[in-house]
Amino acid sequence: MQPNATSSTGNGLFGISLIAALAGFIFGFDTVVISGANLPIKELWDTSPWFHGFFIMSMALWGTVAGSIYGGVPTEKFGRKKVLLWIGILFSVSAIGSALAMDPYTFSFFRFIGGVGIGVSSVAAPTYISEISTPSTRGRLVAMYQFNIVFGILIAFLSNYWLEGVGGNNDWRWMLGVMALPSLLYTLMVTSIPESPRWLLAVRGDAAGARSVMQRLGVADIDAEMQSISEQSGKQGEKQPAFFQSKHGRIIGLAFLVSFFNQWSGINFILYYAPEILERAGLAAKDSLFNSIAIGGANLVFTFAGLWLIDRLGRRTLLVIGSLGYILSLSLVAWAFYAGASPEFLLMSLLLFIASHAIGQGAVIWVFISEIFPNRIRAAGQAFGASVHWVFAAIITLITPVFLDAEDGIFRDNPWPIFAFFAGMMVLQLIWVLTRVPETKGVSLESLEKELVKQ
Repeated sequence: MQPNATSSTGNGLFGISLIAALAGFIFGFDTVVISGANLPIKELWDTSPWFHGFFIMSMALWGTVAGSIYGGVPTEKFGRKKVLLWIGILFSVSAIGSALAMDPYTFSFFRFIGGVGIGVSSVAAPTYISEISTPSTRGRLVAMYQFNIVFGILIAFLSNYWLEGVGGNNDWRWMLGVMALPSLLYTLMVTSIPESPRWLLAVRGDAAGARSVMQRLGVADIDAEMQSISEQSGKQGEKQPAFFQSKHGRIIGLAFLVSFFNQWSGINFILYYAPEILERAGLAAKDSLFNSIAIGGANLVFTFAGLWLIDRLGRRTLLVIGSLGYILSLSLVAWAFYAGASPEFLLMSLLLFIASHAIGQGAVIWVFISEIFPNRIRAAGQAFGASVHWVFAAIITLITPVFLDAEDGIFRDNPWPIFAFFAGMMVLQLIWVLTRVPETKGVSLESLEKELVKQ
């Protein structure tokens, strides 16, 4: 969409996008808050490595997989706004239920519910923001979702640190339950945002509603914008185009690989198990939890840099920069464990890894997936990319205890091969980016469809 030069696009559009992107804050908080509860829960319920990996640590991620796979259906059928509202409700229920759970099975159920909310949010929020943005602002506005994920991660690390010991052996309940507060606030705020004008026009055929929202967003030439959307979306009432067909092959491949490589960088492995990894490097439990905050802080600072750069340097350039940083930092982490380097050296290497992720993959992934798919299949495309991302995140989180557990872990004595493997995967990502990834900055969604989809 092209903004009206005299409109308050910067304020109205930014404010609406920020509210939608706050789903990312709860996403990030929920994703990482379990790191503080990891060891206390392991001791409380004395479960096996496989049980702990599947039911405790990765259950939310399996919920995320389900939410991301099926999240495109309600997002397309009922609209982006209604789905964002229900996401807040799911987050609230999950936070309260997890905090009050008295056994691992009940705990797992409510973590699964929260995971569903995360999965759906990774479909609905980027889709919504990309559809209300202008070509010149789309990168940084959609990337606000990632910024809020990172901000939520930092607050979760801080919250875990501050709440450690508050409730004695039950401090983990406070760590998980406090998430209900931002979840309820987010739910209330979503009621104030409009529906996506592209959804109203392309799916509902509601021209009057779409026009009204465009006026609120400050679109300069509403008639031209509506005509462009209509031409690319097809006639109202037409059957939804099949997602898996040859003409979509390129964009499906791009979405799959950007999601695949995102997880095989090891980002969730490090975020989920940061305190345990740092303890293995020789830091005391309290110090390792405190230094996890440094990881969250670095993530936030460099995500700011990614937000500033994404519409200036472009998506592809940031992926190249991030890939180079990944390769260097992961190699240093592997060497630090292999050679028995100091905990301080390991922490600095991890911070370099986090910086590389924040500027590269972290800033790009949700933006890139949300903009490469045509209007008529954008929700399905976002669901596909998000589900690939979360399937691999869940697999990595599931198998980690088998590798790291003090008694049974394959690399219990020294986990350096894990980080060396991740570094090798990032070499493959760099090759892929240099040879296959197009630049998408500053191009309208309808123009991208013409470029990337076989006609």
